[in-house]
Amino acid sequence: MPPSRLPSLFLRPQALALILIRNADDKAAAVRALPPISAVSVAETLAVLTEPPGVPGRPDRPALRPPSDMKSRAVGTLEGRAGLLHALAHIESNAIDLALDVLWRFDGMPEAFYLDWLQVAREEALHFQLLHAHLAELGFAYGDFPAHNGLWEMADKTRADVLARMALVPRTLEARGLDASPAIRNKLISVGDRRGGEIIDIILRDEIGHVAIGNRWYRHLCQARGLDPIPTYAELARQYGAPRLKGPFNLAARRAAGFEECELALLA
Repeated sequence: MPPSRLPSLFLRPQALALILIRNADDKAAAVRALPPISAVSVAETLAVLTEPPGVPGRPDRPALRPPSDMKSRAVGTLEGRAGLLHALAHIESNAIDLALDVLWRFDGMPEAFYLDWLQVAREEALHFQLLHAHLAELGFAYGDFPAHNGLWEMADKTRADVLARMALVPRTLEARGLDASPAIRNKLISVGDRRGGEIIDIILRDEIGHVAIGNRWYRHLCQARGLDPIPTYAELARQYGAPRLKGPFNLAARRAAGFEECELALLA
């Protein structure tokens, strides 16, 4: 077997092992170190894995608090800029867990589904590493500020249904990142943080692809279940208590990520 290949049978169990890693740097490095996987076996896609305690593995810091307790800091101060970068790093750390969770948790999907989410996991790990390295340049580390758990809370709610997960995590919560990215980039650039702006550009480019993957598999699942994607999304958002989407919206990024014009019109 060529050294660049990982046996396909190991992909989903390995994703489960990786999500249990508590140290965020170690987890990101382990995900980035995964070798290319060219195929996923039929036996693996059908395997039902048992969830162990400790999913997802989390470090002792940052302290997790309700979103309403998060302080707003002026980005023009060093601490304020570090706080913003820390919040972004926390989102990307959660995003690694979200991709790994999709990989191990949901059985019975086509091979391409697992290879798509492996790509997402790798790219989320890169985003975390870029942000954490930049945070370190400012004299801070991941865990120095409190954070909230909103992304994982929706993952937990949708643990039993891959359709709900595709609808409400990549297509809803992660798509909000497409909307927020231009303003965040502008804030960083306005205080002379060109490197921060460059990292946001990388993240936005990749996140368009991640939301597109969520759109593709959401529509695949709707078609397989004989469901109309538009009313189904509205019902899932109501059922699971998804946050109401608020503008301004990055319509160009949303179009690039595969949202249809009728969906964009509903945002208004």
